[in-house]
Amino acid sequence: MLSLNLRAALLSVVLLVAVLGVWELATPKAAAVGELTEYEIMMGMGAPQAGIPAPSAIFGHAVDELSRPFYDAGPNDKGIGLQLLYSIGRVMAGYVLAALIAIPLGFVIGMSPLMSKALDPYIQILKPISPLAWMPLALFVIKDSGLSAIFVIFICSIWPMLLNTAFGVASVKRDWLNVARTLELSRLRTAFTVILPAAAPTILTGMRISIGIAWLVIVAAEMLVGGTGIGYYVWNEWNNLDLASVIFSVIMIGVVGMVLDAALAQAGRLVRYQE
Repeated sequence: MLSLNLRAALLSVVLLVAVLGVWELATPKAAAVGELTEYEIMMGMGAPQAGIPAPSAIFGHAVDELSRPFYDAGPNDKGIGLQLLYSIGRVMAGYVLAALIAIPLGFVIGMSPLMSKALDPYIQILKPISPLAWMPLALFVIKDSGLSAIFVIFICSIWPMLLNTAFGVASVKRDWLNVARTLELSRLRTAFTVILPAAAPTILTGMRISIGIAWLVIVAAEMLVGGTGIGYYVWNEWNNLDLASVIFSVIMIGVVGMVLDAALAQAGRLVRYQE
């Protein structure tokens, strides 16, 4: 009897093959030149109709791109690997800056009901604002498209980490805190030895949510500011009407997002295992 995981994997492969097969068959094909009359060639009648390219064409393009992912032939001609590295670098810069502020501030909010009530109105006003709404202001103040994109990632990453950290800290069992008081532990030592281990799974959940949002936002931000990055790559290929490149880059965005999410999910499982 096959295990559940193996059956699920087999079903996923079957579904993928079925979808790709239907897609391939539904895509118009160009007729071979030898099969056309001179008049048909002159009129372009053998060319396929404009539309979504077939999976085989996308696969061929993917093989070509992945065989030289880091080439740099000028501002508008860089490899997919290089573009992804630009985007990942911006995401990591904004994400780490957000974590450095959100996690300590979340501890303060979670441990102090006074600070929680005082800061709540500002959080509720700023949290719903779309990160991209900050882009014009960031471009005006910072005057650098790359740094502006990092700022936007910082803004969108900070809220899930802040709120989850505050919730996790506030949810620590009172009995554990009472034991820390009985042992006369300082507030700083209590935070590191009692509260942090207990709140770690919730904090990592916030970090996992933040990385997903950050990866979504960087694509849109790079479409706006241009220059480099996977978002700019997608937009540039669309302007070139190269749909095979567009679909390939969309798939690569999904793969990188999955890897980032899986890394934080694994970290969360390790933290829970240590408990």
